[in-house]
Amino acid sequence: MPTIPRFHLAMPVDDLAAARRFYGETLGLEQGRSSDTWIDWNLHGHQFVTHLAPRTERVSNPVDGHDVPVPHFGLVLTVDEFQVLAQKLTDAGTKFVIEPYVRFKGEAGEQWTMFLLDPAGNALEFKAFADDSQVFAV
Repeated sequence: MPTIPRFHLAMPVDDLAAARRFYGETLGLEQGRSSDTWIDWNLHGHQFVTHLAPRTERVSNPVDGHDVPVPHFGLVLTVDEFQVLAQKLTDAGTKFVIEPYVRFKGEAGEQWTMFLLDPAGNALEFKAFADDSQVFAV
């Protein structure tokens, strides 16, 4: 299997303590370096950084009958990982923007998906494909 390059993503947050609780405790990400204005996180081997900064306006686009927030980011997980995370977030009382469900059911690219906001209002999507070859299906 080829090695997939790691990405680096920096997102604005308005409260580093709230980001630390959400990303570190709720999502269980390992924290890396930090300062008074930013925190590095290990997002499944990718470098994700929360920076203390003003938030930008967000819009949404319709996808499969749902208003998908833009911008958003997240991970493509296995179905088992997705189900475990969905239950963990539900148990934590997470208010979902889009509840966990199967998108494009019975079509090319069928996938589990869920959307939620971090404490600063950044949208996250976690998804899973039963058939990983369908990630880029048309």
